[in-house]
Amino acid sequence: MAKVIAMIPARYAATRFPAKLMQQLKGKTVIRHTYDNTVATGLFDEVWVVTDSDIIYQEIVSNGGKARMSVKEHESGSDRIAEAIADMDVDIVLNVQGDTPFVKQKPLQELLKCFQDPGVHVASMMQVLLEKEQIEDPNYVKVAVDRNMNSLMFSRSVIPYPRNKEVPVTYYEHIGVYAFRKEALLNFTSWPMTPLETAEKVECLRYLEYGVPLRMIIVDYMGVEIDTPEDLQRAEKLL
Repeated sequence: MAKVIAMIPARYAATRFPAKLMQQLKGKTVIRHTYDNTVATGLFDEVWVVTDSDIIYQEIVSNGGKARMSVKEHESGSDRIAEAIADMDVDIVLNVQGDTPFVKQKPLQELLKCFQDPGVHVASMMQVLLEKEQIEDPNYVKVAVDRNMNSLMFSRSVIPYPRNKEVPVTYYEHIGVYAFRKEALLNFTSWPMTPLETAEKVECLRYLEYGVPLRMIIVDYMGVEIDTPEDLQRAEKLL
């Protein structure tokens, strides 16, 4: 049986909303909601928070959870996870963002199912975009896929561009939840940053530029990511 774990990379200093993971949300911190809901899916042999912060480490461990401190400074969550799993006996790793307190079982289960295909090394999620403002907003990363649901391109630009106005086009937003085979993630973090990735500031483009497509699944609404104080208020209402 493949060993499957979830890793939750958790930085204390967030640019737009410092200490967001330690904000209270209905009596529990954001990071605890994320951790507890990931455990509650029942999909993982182990769930870990990997962090650069003593405060977040203590928050998880003092409440009976598993956490690891990062040794080095890291550019991204992928790098932080790669360092943590390098010496772990694990086959498939699912990266859950620390600022996503509404983790649900079904989409994560669908993501893990992708690995029944031995040709899949990395899998991720997307959702349909309907609003014109969101489609044109560079903060929404769009993704185009082939007939087998493998990613062709990620971009902050509008893709595909609707040159032919008579053809109906479906636009997908990339959701930054990833699952990887261990070897694929360790390869990724050993590769230098690539030109498209550097230009777009979209890290999964590095996989494409090294010839590794991502298998994409379509999911429904994934709840609120906590990026701003307004998001926290929206999350309060959802709860």
